[in-house]
Amino acid sequence: INKPQNVLVESGGDVLVVARVDGSQLPVKPSIKWFKGKWLELGAKSGARFQFKESCDKESKVYTFELSISKVVPGDRGDYRCEVTAKDKKDSCSFNIDDESAGELDFSGLLKKREEEEVVKKKKKDDEEDTIPPEIWELLKGVTKKSEYERIAFQYGITDLRGMLKRLKKIKVEPKKSEAFIKKLDPAYQVDKGNKIRLMVELSDPDLPLKWYKNGQLIKPSNKYVFENVGLKRILTINKCSLADDAAYECRVNDEKSFTEVFVKEPPVTIVKGPEDQQVVVGERAVLEAEVSEEGAQVMWMKDGVELTREDAFKYRFKKDGKKHFLILNEATLEDTGRYRILTNGGEAEAELIVEEKQLEVLQGIADLTVQATEQAVFKCEVSDEKVTGRWFKNGVEVRPSKRIHISHTGRIHKLVIDDVRPEDEGDYTFVPDGYALTLSAKLNFLEIKVEYVPKQEPPKIHLDCSGKDTENTLVVVAGNKLRLDVPISGEPLPTVTWTKDGQLSGKEGRVRLEEKHELSSLVIESAERGDEGRYQIKVTNPAGEDTAAITIRVVDVPDPPEAVRVTSVGEDWAVLVWEPPKFDGGQPVTGYLVERKKKGSMRWMKLNFEVLPALTFESTRMIEGVLYEMRVFAVNAIGVSAPSLNTPPFMPIAPTSEPTHLVLEDVTDTTATLKWRPPERVGAGGIDGYLVEWCREGDTTWTPANTELVQRCGLTVRGLPTGEKLLFRVVGVNIAGRSPPATMAQPVTIREIVERPKIRLPRHLRQTYVRKVGEQVNLVIPFQGKPRPQVTWTKEGAPLAEDVHVRTSDQDTVFFIRAANRGHSGRYGLSVRIEGMEDTAEMRLRIVEKPGPPKKVQVKEVWGFNALVEWEPPEDDGNAEITGYTVMKADKRTMEWFTVYEHNRPLRCTVSELVMGNEYLFKVFSENLCGLSDKAGLSCNTAVIPKAGTLKPPQYQERDFRSAPQFLTPLVDRSAVAGYSTALNCAVRGHPKPKVVWLKNQVAIGEDPKFLARHSQGVLTLLIRKPGPFDGGTYSCRAVNELGEALTECRLEIRGQKIQKIQKIWGSKKIGVQKKIWGQKKSGFTKKRGCAKIRIHQKFEFRKNWGS
Repeated sequence: INKPQNVLVESGGDVLVVARVDGSQLPVKPSIKWFKGKWLELGAKSGARFQFKESCDKESKVYTFELSISKVVPGDRGDYRCEVTAKDKKDSCSFNIDDESAGELDFSGLLKKREEEEVVKKKKKDDEEDTIPPEIWELLKGVTKKSEYERIAFQYGITDLRGMLKRLKKIKVEPKKSEAFIKKLDPAYQVDKGNKIRLMVELSDPDLPLKWYKNGQLIKPSNKYVFENVGLKRILTINKCSLADDAAYECRVNDEKSFTEVFVKEPPVTIVKGPEDQQVVVGERAVLEAEVSEEGAQVMWMKDGVELTREDAFKYRFKKDGKKHFLILNEATLEDTGRYRILTNGGEAEAELIVEEKQLEVLQGIADLTVQATEQAVFKCEVSDEKVTGRWFKNGVEVRPSKRIHISHTGRIHKLVIDDVRPEDEGDYTFVPDGYALTLSAKLNFLEIKVEYVPKQEPPKIHLDCSGKDTENTLVVVAGNKLRLDVPISGEPLPTVTWTKDGQLSGKEGRVRLEEKHELSSLVIESAERGDEGRYQIKVTNPAGEDTAAITIRVVDVPDPPEAVRVTSVGEDWAVLVWEPPKFDGGQPVTGYLVERKKKGSMRWMKLNFEVLPALTFESTRMIEGVLYEMRVFAVNAIGVSAPSLNTPPFMPIAPTSEPTHLVLEDVTDTTATLKWRPPERVGAGGIDGYLVEWCREGDTTWTPANTELVQRCGLTVRGLPTGEKLLFRVVGVNIAGRSPPATMAQPVTIREIVERPKIRLPRHLRQTYVRKVGEQVNLVIPFQGKPRPQVTWTKEGAPLAEDVHVRTSDQDTVFFIRAANRGHSGRYGLSVRIEGMEDTAEMRLRIVEKPGPPKKVQVKEVWGFNALVEWEPPEDDGNAEITGYTVMKADKRTMEWFTVYEHNRPLRCTVSELVMGNEYLFKVFSENLCGLSDKAGLSCNTAVIPKAGTLKPPQYQERDFRSAPQFLTPLVDRSAVAGYSTALNCAVRGHPKPKVVWLKNQVAIGEDPKFLARHSQGVLTLLIRKPGPFDGGTYSCRAVNELGEALTECRLEIRGQKIQKIQKIWGSKKIGVQKKIWGQKKSGFTKKRGCAKIRIHQKFEFRKNWGS
């Protein structure tokens, strides 16, 4: 209604911008966004300077939105834009805010401030360059996603994100120059479907051969692909882009390539005009028509949520005509009633089809006739269906056509014509339509004229039953029909006839006229109207006297339309309609009413009742929520249906939302309570404007509102509550339809602070030593919990924090912040959270590191051949971090050009090879930690001189004597063995030359006994004793002898004995004896398997004896 106006304000002043929006025609409450420029939303700046306010006039539905800017600064100048949206409707407008003092130039002030501004700018530039180290700039250059900028800024404590992006944009990255291309293809192109696109490159040489490829396939010139050469430019034009052109394209010049990707955007197909509601009768053809935004689009038809497929083609027929789509039902049945929906990839629309039983309406009934002899009688009626046939009956007997009786059917009109009426033609005539339980009846009255001989001076006489002054007759005629009233008269001489109505004479011409015949006076009224109703008087006079008669004519008509038609209430899919009776009932009592409705903007009305409704109210159902409707009413009497009433104002079925869900208490103090809930499960087309919270004391029924303005979010802190009281809370949702049912808490809440034990939730990355570099920011957020608000204390090594360490504490967390860290900030920091004698503590280890110092005492220790040995000592300052390696560089003393020899070398020495003969070399060493290489290097105090070729005498070395006497490194160990199980003795000996080994048992050499197997491998000696018996136990010795001496080692071997018993088992016809070792067991089993006897003992000992051995 009122758009924001341009504003001119002085610096430091306040600005108020007002916009008013008409919401009477909007389905939901409008929302507004304020922008500065094209994209900067001011909602994020809401605070001390920017204030936003909105209000609503409920009567006129006018919303007022205000933007307030206090203390305007020069940076607030520029173009602004406000954007209003309400569901699928949208509008925007622009305005400007300018500084009034911007045009005045105070040269003295400018000169005075110029020096100050230069100092501030220089200081700001230095601060920016010092704040962000070069390593972060290198990291920012490699970012490919926009979200990574925020992550890096948060990780390294960069607060000025916009300034960082501006400075990063100014840093020019030198791309690798191409020899063939001056300008390559862009990384990607986008084009709408059906449009054309141009891909262009610029070559360094116009004679270079160039080829275009699509998905690796060579493109050839055609009407689709057009190649152009303009100077050094090579252009590929793709005409009428389709989805097949969405591909990767490549331009090749010899071995160089340029890649790009073309994205073809297919616009969504929207529904321009949806199908309209229809109402047909059984057997009729129903056509649902919709129009979409693009020709040849794919659509889907659904009935009551079920897709209609080609398999239903015998019943449904789908048709396309350009942008129009049709769903055709040739012969509708009652089962076809339902909601039909058409869907595209960009929208949907639906309509309702109602199929009713076939009804026949009588447009004009049969009127009673009174005719005289030899005249013609015509019975005529009109029905709603042209195809309907019927039969005529007289007194229950069917009338057959003849020369005098004619039956005709023309369109909707049926006639029965009787020529030369006779007295026997008098009776009741009925028309019966074929196939309908309907009859139309009328009566034919024969007027017989008696001719009598009268004298010449006979007084005039009117021959009617109503003749005389005291009697009257009433004739009823249907409006629109022709009335012919024939009145016989007599008298000698022929009397003069006069007709009057309410004292006015009737003429012989016009719609109401008189016709005179011999002894007959006729009053003819063509197409009777309501104004023809009244008392008619006929008067006949002659010299012999006069006679009068009065006839009252009543004109009956359809009633007037009902009045004051209005919708009193609406719901989700229903509306209640009320009206008042018509002022004029048409002369016949009103028997009922018919109701119709339609969608706003549509021309198709749908009947809502086929049986007349006697009441003055009607509830319309099966409506679509969120759609505007109009309704009208017809009055019905015995004559017919009235004209329609005035349409109701457009209304929309909208229901309140369901109650909010999951209402819970989040927090409570001595005077406040914090509630949270979730949105209603059903919101509807009316949306939801906000929530209202109410409370009452337990046992009371008076609810007190907690908020006067609607709350948009699903949560509220209720303040000013009585301490110690038990209160109940409830929440209702509000929209244009009203309040929803309330969501009430099941249990009352006691308003009292709950003490919660303090607990520090130290982040995982702070549980280890937190390492930062010198000069970087330290910004740590440590959450905690506890009620009431705890007391937070920080210490370093048990002492208070330094002044350059800042701490900010809120109700739920504490922030530890150092703007520029130095080595002195390293150490152990303690955090204490205390509440009323309860305390929780945590410790954090912080280490600030920097580049290490140079290594010490770098010198060349030895030179041989073309090699040099360089040694050094660790640096005095390791930068508070572990030294991870050293970088060694060499330089010829004549050129002093340094070359790297080793990187990440961990030992404190290295051998430099491939030195050039005749040169003298210097060496320098850099130390390295996680911050990088040291700024300075340790320079060697001497040089390495590689002598020129000459006679090289190898140094004489004295050969080392490696001989040694035998010595047992691992002696023999006492052990115990089980009889019958092989065992081994092991020891290890050392000596040079190799000693001779002798094994002894009880001081006697074992020799070549096959029961013993001796092995000697790499100084490890093994003696294997195969299945030892009780007599193999004793003292075993191993003696090693060489020319320098001998060595001896001994051990004790014990063989465990056992008892022997005989087990005899008869197997078949043979008796077998088996010796079995008993280890204290009483049970045994004996089995035979594959020719051998197997004895099992329950402690997993098994002995087998070959059968027959």
